[in-house]
Amino acid sequence: MTVPDADRPHSRLGGSEDSFPGRLTEIVEGRVMTNPVQPFHGRTIQRLWSDLEGQLPSGWAVVSDVAFPFDDDNEFCPDLAVIPAEAEDENRSAYPADLIELVVEVVSPSSVRRDYEVKPSWYASRGIANYLVVDPLKGHCVTMWNPGPDGYRGRDVLPYGADLTIDSPLGKLRLDTARLPVDPKARHRS
Repeated sequence: MTVPDADRPHSRLGGSEDSFPGRLTEIVEGRVMTNPVQPFHGRTIQRLWSDLEGQLPSGWAVVSDVAFPFDDDNEFCPDLAVIPAEAEDENRSAYPADLIELVVEVVSPSSVRRDYEVKPSWYASRGIANYLVVDPLKGHCVTMWNPGPDGYRGRDVLPYGADLTIDSPLGKLRLDTARLPVDPKARHRS
């Protein structure tokens, strides 16, 4: 899938991510946000990537921490996103948000509001079929589906430990939540 240069999204961060080593950088509601990346966050992403990659139909790929501009004030870098493999093969730092079929955000202490409140409406507005919030602070996953103009119309919460099945346009995707780490400092939260 080749996108003409005039139609390519251009990251407003434009390489400034290198100025914040060890931190994920994105633009949310017009503000540059940086989040420290902690081991449990990275381990969660790795395990989910491993689960997803082997189940995707041919022609689809998983990407991580690349920019998806939504408008001038919102440029998200999801922890995981499933996009057409042809687009992933272009190896860009930014892609059109309309390419995303499934998006996954792993919650960190500083991203709770963004992951649960801000991003769902943006992802749904672009017709992204499935949004998964994986929360090592609470030890649960929130799966959202059926996007509409005001957000997702379907939502389930599943505690870690059981297999999570996502009914997606790509088929049924099963994730092993028993393998996901729970932040030991946050186990007391509910």
